[in-house]
Amino acid sequence: MAALWRCATGPRLFRIPANSEGKQSRPYEANTAEVLGDRIIQWASFMWSLSCWTSPILVTYLYRKGYFTLEGMNSGLRMAMATAVIMSGAFWLRGIGRWANPDYCTFIAILSAARQVFSAENKVRLARYDFDFWAWPVNYSWTQMAIRDVPMKRLQPRSKARGVAAKVWGLPCDVASYLMVHTFGRRMIYPGTVGLLQKAMAPMLQEGRKKLVEKYDGERAKLLAQDGNEIDTMFVDRRAMGEEKGRKLVITSEGNAGFYEVGCMCTPLDAGYSVLGWNHPGFGGSTGIPMPENEGNAIDVVMQYAVHQLGFSPENIIIFAWSIGGYPATFAAMNHPTTSGVILDATFDDLLPLAISRMPESLRGMVIRSVNTYFNLDIAAQLNRYPGPVMLVRRTRDEMITTTDPDAIESNRGNDLLVKLLQFRYPKLITESTITMLREWLSARTPTVQAVVYNQYSVDEQLCTSLLKSWVEENSANFPCLIGDQLSSEEKTQLVLFLATKHMINYESTHCTPLPASHFRLPWSLAALRG
Repeated sequence: MAALWRCATGPRLFRIPANSEGKQSRPYEANTAEVLGDRIIQWASFMWSLSCWTSPILVTYLYRKGYFTLEGMNSGLRMAMATAVIMSGAFWLRGIGRWANPDYCTFIAILSAARQVFSAENKVRLARYDFDFWAWPVNYSWTQMAIRDVPMKRLQPRSKARGVAAKVWGLPCDVASYLMVHTFGRRMIYPGTVGLLQKAMAPMLQEGRKKLVEKYDGERAKLLAQDGNEIDTMFVDRRAMGEEKGRKLVITSEGNAGFYEVGCMCTPLDAGYSVLGWNHPGFGGSTGIPMPENEGNAIDVVMQYAVHQLGFSPENIIIFAWSIGGYPATFAAMNHPTTSGVILDATFDDLLPLAISRMPESLRGMVIRSVNTYFNLDIAAQLNRYPGPVMLVRRTRDEMITTTDPDAIESNRGNDLLVKLLQFRYPKLITESTITMLREWLSARTPTVQAVVYNQYSVDEQLCTSLLKSWVEENSANFPCLIGDQLSSEEKTQLVLFLATKHMINYESTHCTPLPASHFRLPWSLAALRG
């Protein structure tokens, strides 16, 4: 009976070892009973996810049909009881099917042994299976971190302080904002949490994990974050290859519908680096929801795992992010300032302008209230608190982070991220005239036109390097860098354009095209100019 219970309550199994040795695997073949029971359970899960996504429409429909009356609630209760009976039958049918399958019984025995003693041997045996990640034992917990000297830095919500009367008056809007964010709002910001999408992508994710494990010897691990969320990670170690790149670790941070299995991990892997990928809370095997605080806790435990468990020093860690992944990436950089560098691909400066541009004008006030209160993803503000090297990759036909037409490169919010970075780091160089010139360069639609603008201002790269080198040697490489008081307007213009080319490169593509390894360039460093 105990074995049947373990099978009934066990995880779904996707792949099993193809043989007794090696890392090759094959798909798990479930019998008819398990398939039927699992389909009923998965269909119920699908309907629940659909109801959450369409909750505003569903609640309105139920209200109009009278389900909020006493009679309607009794009818709903009967439906719920019938559903519970069906689900219970499906649960035991699936369990019996698993119990009758020798492959599943072998797997559940290995999983039970690993849960009792997660030794190196049991970890290796378990890693040969691919199954629901909730059942995987915890490899590393935030409680294993050293005590922090200072608490984590966090951005605070931008909602303004209000008096008692203003709070009472604004209560209906606050309630509406909360409901909007926690029903469909956060799913629009992070569609990767939607169960429908994850179910559709499940075969691709399983195939991606197979490739990472079998081709790259990837090691999957579960990390326990400070908020209790479990974070799904994959580590590919290249240090044994003896090359300089392999001794550096690239921690990747995916976009709002990206997963490490099929996401931006491929770029640094193709470039030859060691790589650590992870999934946002609520994505893939990670639990929770991707609220800003949870995102910060997730990337922080990933960083601590890389340092304390995998053995990489912060000076050998590069953070590489795509799109909205720039938020946790800059959070990590802000809290780990000795990190080697940050590379942000197709990333924006702030969520608010993008949210306003995507929603109807009539909801502008509600959008501002909701984003400022719950999703203050001010990537530029966090990036400005990181003192290390930064490289931005701008997609020239980015349809996702432009606020007007996708072809209007001047409205790409990556431009604003660069401008804010240079404004903070070189405040005496950024004047009204140099910003106008910088915007002109950023608005160039092709590399040829951009080169024309660059040459139009006669940028002398040797002079720019010499001026910056002299400043660093006589003062420091700290930011803000106050170079500029003794420079002419022409020299300031040249320096701004020179610095722009050192902090941003273009990639001729749309938002979701994978970045090739040829465009994965380590960030330029001002401190490297020190003699």
